[in-house]
Amino acid sequence: MSNLRQISLMLMKGMITKSTGSWYKVQLGDKTYVDARLKGAMRLGGSKSTNPVAVGDFVDLYPESEGRFVINNVQERRNYIVRRSVNLSKRTQVIAANLDQAILVCTIAEPKTLYGFMDRFLATTEAYDIPAVIVFNKIDNYSREAIIELEYREAAYGKAGYRTLRTSALSGEGITELKTILKDKISLFSGHSGVGKSTLANELQPGLNLQTGSVSESHGQGKHTTTFAEMHFMKFGAHIIDTPGIRGFGLVDMENVEISHFFPEIFKLQPKCKFGNCKHIDEPGCEVVRSVENNEIAPTRYSSYLSMLNGDEENDSFRQDIYKKE
Repeated sequence: MSNLRQISLMLMKGMITKSTGSWYKVQLGDKTYVDARLKGAMRLGGSKSTNPVAVGDFVDLYPESEGRFVINNVQERRNYIVRRSVNLSKRTQVIAANLDQAILVCTIAEPKTLYGFMDRFLATTEAYDIPAVIVFNKIDNYSREAIIELEYREAAYGKAGYRTLRTSALSGEGITELKTILKDKISLFSGHSGVGKSTLANELQPGLNLQTGSVSESHGQGKHTTTFAEMHFMKFGAHIIDTPGIRGFGLVDMENVEISHFFPEIFKLQPKCKFGNCKHIDEPGCEVVRSVENNEIAPTRYSSYLSMLNGDEENDSFRQDIYKKE
């Protein structure tokens, strides 16, 4: 019997639940776990992605010596979310695959989640047809000024059609509602380091004991505690993919003419613009510009749109205190 014939008879199916770069943890159909590596040809393929296999992928694999397995094939993905590395512009990273939703965990301070980061993340979820929910975490620790900015952000993203939620692992605020949002779904947990993703997960399921970290006093940024993406199975029926904190979120394969499609509040006004190819910058009869001037579209969102249109790297050049003028 040929080697290929032997392999085909031994093939099994499973789901990637943890990625460590070279080895993967795979849940088989009988709910047992095995360690697996990529077949050499998959590692050497022409893909621009740094990781041809991601957490959430369904794969075909076969056993090799010493009880370990080889991943032979990645099954077709229902969806996935990808970003471009800011430092490796020609390489992309698949963050997770086969998602029901993405949970963007944000904080207003210590660390401050930038508008540019939020809007690039949300534009990417729109591009890959993944519903997104925005969770504003550490609500127990907000100053009066932070609450004012929080209210601005809630209004801005509410106008865009996004669901927002306030949470605190310390006080328990929002935890019950978050469980309802997560139940019976595969959800990506993403955000900057230090926003409390792992702490939230520990509160959602006591005993999970994910490592948590602090925020650097000198830089106001979180320290990485989650090293690799991993899926956790929650007792209340949710699947959470906890990811390493992301400092930047580079866009992938977005043409200028498409970017407005990924801002829901801008896209729905496109038919009302005087010109069908309106870029919403300074064209006469632009309904989007009129809506920004009338505060019907959040100026921070519009600023992010222009930044992405110009190909600028992620930044918050727009004044962060704009909410004080509302």
